Amino acid sequence: MADILRLDDRTALVTGAGSGIGSAIATLFASRGAKTAILDRDLAAATKAAAKIHEAGGRAIAIECDVSSPEAMTQAFDRTEAELGPLTVVVNNAGVAAVGGVLETTPEELDRVYAVNVRGVYLGTREGVSRMKARGDRGAILNLASIASLIGVSDRFAYSMSKGAVLTMTYSTAIDHMKDGIRCNCICPARIHTPFVDGYLKANYPGEEEAMFQKLAEYQPMGRMGTPEEVATMALYLCSDEASFITGGAFPLDGGVLVS
Repeated sequence: MADILRLDDRTALVTGAGSGIGSAIATLFASRGAKTAILDRDLAAATKAAAKIHEAGGRAIAIECDVSSPEAMTQAFDRTEAELGPLTVVVNNAGVAAVGGVLETTPEELDRVYAVNVRGVYLGTREGVSRMKARGDRGAILNLASIASLIGVSDRFAYSMSKGAVLTMTYSTAIDHMKDGIRCNCICPARIHTPFVDGYLKANYPGEEEAMFQKLAEYQPMGRMGTPEEVATMALYLCSDEASFITGGAFPLDGGVLVS
């Protein structure tokens, strides 16, 4: 059993990996043998995450990157392959949130969410697929979608728009590149307890953080939020050889939301 779910000699790139889910994915991948590129617009956070991997005996590099910029993404992918070797795993994790329905969502807010959550996933997928296909390599693209890709979530108009796009980009990539040996799947989490959640509560509900946290946790029928490590474990499986027969899948990690 120690030999399964290994990524030895693989090079993996994870966007938005300076903290939260992305950091957990990068850390777990590195512990299972992958050489890992940590992309984040916050270079200090990316460097800290890479240092944690180095301290544990893994190999990682930190790259400052705006995932919405084609030039920045090409440079980040070029540097990753120059320093770590050919990419065979890409995890499009970087994302931003937005609260509000259609009447509260401004055009500027919609564009901000689109730039990161949709354009960023497109660019990461495009860079990854083009390189894998050109070399004839088998590979895995994994996108972080959301239960908002699958069901209606109140007051999340822009966010739901973007995650719906992530789901359908996953389907399109899977079917277009199946014969190239490139798999593409997505994970659809419910609420996950990350530093973003804590920051959101502190900024919007000062003095009420504990009560609001409990309210958000109870949205999941299991009565709690998921953890970044739980998402990372699913990501590891989907990017490993053990999942070689899986592509075009959308995998809920939702504490029972979809069956409640």
